[in-house]
Amino acid sequence: MNQDANIFETLKYQYKHGGMTIKLIYINVAIFLLIGIFSLLGNLSSANPIELNLFKIIKYNLFSLDTADFFLKPWGIFTYMFSHFGLFHLLMNMLMLYFTGRMFNQFFGDQKLLSLYIVGGLAGAILEILARLIFPALANQHAQVVGASGSIMAIFMALAFYRPNMKVALFGIIQLPLIALALIFLVMDFLSINSNDSTAHFAHLGGAFIGFYFIKNQYKKNIIDRFEIFIGNIQKKFSNFSFGKKSNLKFQQGGQYQSKVRNQSDEEFNFDKTKQQEQIDKILDKISKAGYDSLTKAEKDFLFQQSKKN
Repeated sequence: MNQDANIFETLKYQYKHGGMTIKLIYINVAIFLLIGIFSLLGNLSSANPIELNLFKIIKYNLFSLDTADFFLKPWGIFTYMFSHFGLFHLLMNMLMLYFTGRMFNQFFGDQKLLSLYIVGGLAGAILEILARLIFPALANQHAQVVGASGSIMAIFMALAFYRPNMKVALFGIIQLPLIALALIFLVMDFLSINSNDSTAHFAHLGGAFIGFYFIKNQYKKNIIDRFEIFIGNIQKKFSNFSFGKKSNLKFQQGGQYQSKVRNQSDEEFNFDKTKQQEQIDKILDKISKAGYDSLTKAEKDFLFQQSKKN
């Protein structure tokens, strides 16, 4: 009993303090388990067609994006990016999210990671729907779109174009620049578009485009920044329903930051962002050459504060 309690407390601690990457992984796993429960109950109820159909409706209409029937269930454009119907699919995506998300988080922080995850997923869904409407050959392919791949591609591509020369070990053996690995993924998706392999390749490409767009416009007030403010406004509204000292403090801190962003002109925002990013780049270059321990206390504090603010 104590061991079970310790595991639960460890998972709870990781979710609370592990950062946005861990939170997103937990959400994806929780929804996967929920879908699994629906499937199990549906199979056990197979003698009753009414109940079986009910579970199928819950599974495929709540957690997936049916491109042929999008306007009847528009929520799928959001829920699909958190849903997986196969264990291998989930494991591969969560491993990719874990490594790319943690690296991205070091440079840009939790809020940018969440915003890019959602915007990348939305862009992937929109491009997938448009592609199936435009290209007749795709209309007859499997229409159910599920998985976090588009969102993860946005994070991965942003990281690759931000730090193109960062070395990664392919299969733990071959050392490649991160940008080379990103281009390999892109080429594979392009070549597989018409393969009818039940993979939403246009969703991957849509997410990849958003990642590239984010990095190329990182010194301007871009769509990711605006979506981040949108999320902050939603948090602010929900905070009005919270009571207690802890939740009020969190709201005040978030509100001050969001107000500062909204009161700046685009020119002031871009100038401040450019200066901050230049200082971050200098610190990161110093880390890559001499290691984290070579930083002064002021540099460590600045990097920490930027990560928390982002």
